[in-house]
Amino acid sequence: MKMLLNAMKKRNSGIPEDIAPIFEGIVKKYEARGVPASDPEYETEFFKAMEEHLTREQRFRLFEQNGACKGTGGDKERKAFALEHAHKPLDERVEILNKAFGRKIVLNGDNTLTVVFGCSHGYYKRVREKKYSSLPPSIESYFERCAGGRLYEYEKILGIKLRIKSVDISPLNENIANPVVFTFEIAG
Repeated sequence: MKMLLNAMKKRNSGIPEDIAPIFEGIVKKYEARGVPASDPEYETEFFKAMEEHLTREQRFRLFEQNGACKGTGGDKERKAFALEHAHKPLDERVEILNKAFGRKIVLNGDNTLTVVFGCSHGYYKRVREKKYSSLPPSIESYFERCAGGRLYEYEKILGIKLRIKSVDISPLNENIANPVVFTFEIAG
């Protein structure tokens, strides 16, 4: 949460200066109690405040810079894949990526990638452990943050620049364990 707070405070973040103190208060409250940032109550309060005080676009820009799972141990494999397949067209790299890693990524004709994603940790782990009896109020921001992590991963693997275009959590309304759908705009 502290990384997101620091990103909000940057001049070029697009976040109004008067918004940061709201998030500083949340961070200080939980840090004073020694609560880790991964605590569901801490995450929920922070993300709920993001949903209340920031636009979807502002959240997307923040999560593009500071998404979940960013740089967590898979970078060697990602770089190796990128180097091995750098000479191939993007559609071919996406196809190989899907086969090699069991992904569900679609390269669309409108210069976007659509990704069907369900993680085995984080939110889904909490669902299996019955820590959420229903969708928490921060579910939208939770998966927007997750989209930031996928963005980081696919930028590294595919060697392209992406932006978060949309995060569709509607499948969760049918079944709480369904995967979500991310759409990324290819920016370069």
